[in-house]
Amino acid sequence: MNRAIWIAGLASLLCLSQWMTADVHADNWAHWRGPTGNGVAPGANPPVEFDSRKNVKWKVNIPGRSSGSPVVWEDRVFIVTSEPASNANRAGGLPRMSFKVLCFDRGTGNLVWDAVATTSTPHEPTHATNSFASASPCTDGEHVYAHFGSRGLYCYTMDGQLVWKRDDFGKMQTRNSFGEGSSPTIEGEMILLPWDHEGDSALYALDKRTGKTIWKTDRDEPTGWATPLVVPSDGKKQVIMNGDTTARSYDLETGNELWSCGGQTQRPAASPVYADGIVYIGSGFRGAFLGAFELDGHGDIEGTRNVVWHLDRDTPDIASPLLSSGRIYFYKGKSGLLSCVDAKTGKLFYSTQRLPGLQNIYASPVAAGGYVYLFDRSGSVVVIEDSPTLKVVATSSMGETVDATPAIVDNEMFIRGEAHLFCIAK
Repeated sequence: MNRAIWIAGLASLLCLSQWMTADVHADNWAHWRGPTGNGVAPGANPPVEFDSRKNVKWKVNIPGRSSGSPVVWEDRVFIVTSEPASNANRAGGLPRMSFKVLCFDRGTGNLVWDAVATTSTPHEPTHATNSFASASPCTDGEHVYAHFGSRGLYCYTMDGQLVWKRDDFGKMQTRNSFGEGSSPTIEGEMILLPWDHEGDSALYALDKRTGKTIWKTDRDEPTGWATPLVVPSDGKKQVIMNGDTTARSYDLETGNELWSCGGQTQRPAASPVYADGIVYIGSGFRGAFLGAFELDGHGDIEGTRNVVWHLDRDTPDIASPLLSSGRIYFYKGKSGLLSCVDAKTGKLFYSTQRLPGLQNIYASPVAAGGYVYLFDRSGSVVVIEDSPTLKVVATSSMGETVDATPAIVDNEMFIRGEAHLFCIAK
């Protein structure tokens, strides 16, 4: 064989091998809202039809309780949980709890490692539908971070070795003892930690390698459950945070507040979404607000051109909106009434549509492969077309409560139910 041809052939094989390797893990789901921060898995194509048995690649029992979502990096799936450390309750109080990080093999569902971050007795109760480990973990492929609120933030290697921890933030006092739940966000060399409660609220930026504070910005906000979103703007980056009194933007480098806008509602839980220079922020408990904001504003932008459009009815509460293909999908409150609007104009494609089996929603909608996946707390699943016209294409049930937002990577979907972690695949 001619040596030049042999070398060319070898190079082609290497390129093919690299392409196939990249295709196996075309993307990761490193944060509870996925690679775009909007709930979308670009290029993924999971099954449309599935349930607790159909198209289940594997299914494993998971201990304890948590509504934190799975995160996926290459061949690893990470979740967090909390479970009683013993069967005995402290007299007149809460049980001592173990707060854990679990890592599963993506291909088989086998447990790779688990780590007890800490064991402690919660200082206050939580809502009956909440747990003591509601924040989703996040990862950059080098470390995985687990936030247990008042119990601290823990950084592990991908192999489960503790690198650092921060448990000196104090104790959150949440409104009506509803419990904690905001998730951290990784951006560059920082990990952003929201800390809104009935005490001194703040947003922290920590060095993700050491846990040391880079900056801390005080927030005049009561309890909230939203997760920060980092967006680009004029060559810099802004950190967008929902809030009870106002939505705000901060400079990523310094933590300085850039702009704010009022109109939000009580105890915000929905996180922002972003596309094409516009950020969308909403809440829907005891009121309704969903607004589209340009990012170049300064100070209080309420009533200015920076508010592109807003809605004042039927807006999302616990589940965050989904932004896909230029459309925003959201529920009214935490009901199953679904609306869809044009992201550029705020024009409704359809409003408060009742879908079969959807009545009480915690999990945020996700999208992939031209479809939107909707999950009810009862375990009901509805799949619709990702289009301006409402069309249901499949309905099923996971057979158990689903509060956590699913993760989608390649052709697989990872669903954390009340008792099991499912890998859905054709």
